[in-house]
Amino acid sequence: MSNLELRNSLKYFIDQYFQEVEEVPLGEVVKIADSNQIEKLRKINIPNQGRNVEEVMEEMMKDIYDYRGRSDHPRFFGFIPGPVCLNSWIGDVMTSAYNLHAGSWLVTSAGSYVEKSLINWLSEKVGYDTNKSSGLFVSGGSMANLTALVAARDSKLSFETLPLGTAYVSDQTHSSVKKALKIAGISPKNIRKISVDSNYKMNIDELEKAINDDISKGLKPFVIIASAGTTNTGSIDPIPEISNICSQYGLWMHVDGAFGASILLSKNYKHLLNGIENADSLSWDAHKWLFQTYSCAMVLIKDKNNLSKSFSENPEYLRDLDVNDGEVNYGNIGIELTRPARGLKFWFTLQTVGTDEISRRIEYGIHLAEYAKKVVTDLNNWEIISEPQSAIINFRYSPTGISEQEINDLNSSISHLALQDNYAGVFTTVLNNKVVLRMCCINPETTQDDIDQTITKLNKFAQQLLNNNISGSAV
Repeated sequence: MSNLELRNSLKYFIDQYFQEVEEVPLGEVVKIADSNQIEKLRKINIPNQGRNVEEVMEEMMKDIYDYRGRSDHPRFFGFIPGPVCLNSWIGDVMTSAYNLHAGSWLVTSAGSYVEKSLINWLSEKVGYDTNKSSGLFVSGGSMANLTALVAARDSKLSFETLPLGTAYVSDQTHSSVKKALKIAGISPKNIRKISVDSNYKMNIDELEKAINDDISKGLKPFVIIASAGTTNTGSIDPIPEISNICSQYGLWMHVDGAFGASILLSKNYKHLLNGIENADSLSWDAHKWLFQTYSCAMVLIKDKNNLSKSFSENPEYLRDLDVNDGEVNYGNIGIELTRPARGLKFWFTLQTVGTDEISRRIEYGIHLAEYAKKVVTDLNNWEIISEPQSAIINFRYSPTGISEQEINDLNSSISHLALQDNYAGVFTTVLNNKVVLRMCCINPETTQDDIDQTITKLNKFAQQLLNNNISGSAV
């Protein structure tokens, strides 16, 4: 196929894509491939001869891409990775077209500079001294946490003391942190899970007691992981108090800010992260609350020497890449050597949208969650389980006269009916053994009417289930 034919096919795809974007608010929230659809895909073999490009495009759009949870839908409240700014998509398409290898300055000098300038700009938002700090773009929060925790391990532990290394998380910490600690060689028996208070923030008294207990046992506490925007509730751990404990005991402080660190770009709510400037490292996902396409995350390190200490290698086949006059080779400060220039689409977004609009979108999500609380509070038999935090709220239907298990089953059934109805995506989580409905209100296209109508439907489903005495097992 000629370049002209490919260009025309690409124009066809763009027209089809933007038509779908315009129809998103009217479409289904979730579409799952049934057995017939999977069987249809199974029958598509890999051909010996290439097929017509537009035919394959049409097939992929109808038979693959169409079956998904539409996280860009204004009533998709299910998960944190949310809507994508079309500006990011354009930047992503452009960067993919040029297929940059962003592992070294020599082969991607301008792109590396842009990523470096973005890392410095984000580090300034944290409060770091950019003459001393560093960081890089990675695939997501899991990779960011792993990168930071390897640096923490190498900074605080030796090979001899590694078996004694002890880490501290809360019972709301993201699962990727525990996974990263295990990969970094920390035994699961040396990962302490600290309880949270009524606002789902790490219990400081219990944390300090656990540290002292471990020291008395001859163990070596080396890192505390604080959360800035937990997945369940959006809660932000008491960062200043955790920072003080880290300073007192000589521990590394890592903040998992994959979701909530974006509040640093808010004009009116960045104070919620006061003290984060004392963290030794921070994970931050732009594909969550900064509206970027997958994948686009950052890990920021207060002392850049820690990254090169953990990840720098100089094999003979890369010797020519070190002619960069002191500029950064990202392959030497992170896990990946072959890496895309993930930061360029974020650069494009910031240049074309501006920080004022990014701040407005973040704050709008916070206000939407507050509005959802008001709507729920005005209904009978509903209770707020976790107050709005970082645009997330948890609540449940809790009528009197039935058991806790029946209430749990009832709320699970409400979510199932909502999914079947396909008007809105509202899923459950579990807090203190209570099944609750969780709404992540981070889509700037969501309206108050979307909130009203979604909660009205949830209430209707709840009343139907209660009146019919249907438990979760019957739905």
